[in-house]
This record gives sequence, C-alpha cells and structure tokens, in this order.
Amino acid sequence: MRFDIMTLFPELVGNVLGESILGRAQKNGAIDVHLFNIRDYTEDKHRRVDDTPYGGGKGMLMMAPPIWNCYQAVLKEQEIDGFSGRRRVIYLSPAGKVLTQAKAAELAQNYDDLVLLCGHYEGVDQRILEEIVDEEISIGDFVLTGGEIPACILTDAVARLCPGVLADPECYEKESISSGLLEYPQYTRPYEFHGKTVPEVLISGHHANIDEWREAEARKKTEEQRPDLLNPPDEKK
Repeated sequence: MRFDIMTLFPELVGNVLGESILGRAQKNGAIDVHLFNIRDYTEDKHRRVDDTPYGGGKGMLMMAPPIWNCYQAVLKEQEIDGFSGRRRVIYLSPAGKVLTQAKAAELAQNYDDLVLLCGHYEGVDQRILEEIVDEEISIGDFVLTGGEIPACILTDAVARLCPGVLADPECYEKESISSGLLEYPQYTRPYEFHGKTVPEVLISGHHANIDEWREAEARKKTEEQRPDLLNPPDEKK
C-alpha cells in the first residue's frame, strides 16, 4: 500500500514512520511512504505557505495554492511510478469523524493509496478541502498543533493491516479492539515477580482451558475498563 503525505514537516513524519515495524515494512516493500514538503510548492519567493484569514481572527491559515501544487506533484509522481490504484485523499482534522479500528480496516481493504494532508496553524483554506479532499479524519476530540502526529497514527493503524507488515494476521485479529474486546492479560518470564506468579492455567499445557481463560479475562477487562465496546452506540435500541 502507498502513503503520500503532504506536510510542512517531512522530517518529523519520516523519523516516526522510518522506525521499527513500519521502517522494516518500507524496506521489504510491504508499504510505500512518500513525503512531500508543501513549502517546496509555494509560488512565493519567501516560500510562504500561510496568510491571515479573511474576516479577521487570530492565527494564520494555510493557503490553497501551495497545497494544490503539492497535490499535483503527488499525482505526477504516481504517474511516473506507474501507479493507478484506488486513491483516497484525507485531511487530518478535529472536525473529521474519529478514527476507529473499523475505519482503519476499511481504508486498508478498499484503497491502494492514501494521500494525507497535514494542516497547521489555524487549518487550511476551505477551498482546498472542496477541491481535493475526500474525507476528514480526527484521532480524537482534542486539538493539536498540526496534522503530522495524526498522519503518523493513521498510517500506522492502516499499514499494520496490510499484507507483509506483521508476521501473521493473528497478530492483529485477536488483539485489543480488533476482536471486539480488550486483550486478555499476558505474562512472560520470570514465573514469579515481586511475589506475583503467572496464572497456573497458562502453564498447564491445556489449550482449551487456556483459550477459555483468555476469553473470560478479555471480557472481564473490557467490562471494567471499556464497557462502551460491549454496547457501541450504533447497536443501542
């Protein structure tokens, strides 16, 4: 899967996505990440990308032309690379619908390329949203200084669902949220730590009992910490 990220801070995004599992996924070709510095496409000799908003107000607004030119560069590079897959342009914004695991799965399954626009300052000119953006996505009901961290989070959430990124689909199919429950408690060596030992069922070798224990513990943990997952809003009568 391909990710084209339009940002004012490509180094920040590149450093985050270049490490650990996603870094290895890029090296082995499971995902393809392209970073575009919006400032490189400004029409101003001072490389200015923002201006004061019409109507007044505090802060600066990202101008439409540099973003438009940057998007055209994304399309041009895709053309040169011979890419012709299904594309989705997303603006990371607190005004968007909140990202969920289901949404990440939808994006991973339905698209071959996500073009992510990272806003900054007070946001971006509305006209660019109307021209190029397919949808807006938020990572939560709070405001950040820019869209770079949300873009990294969205990329991580979607990329790990792509073939070849994780060792086995079970790595994400049975974990917290994906299964519909929080993940059951897990243990590793040493057997005893600060007077606390590993539950005996986990060293019993009885796989059916282990599975039953894990299911019960997952449900118990979910009921205690995230009861909303057991009765999501769209299922309420």
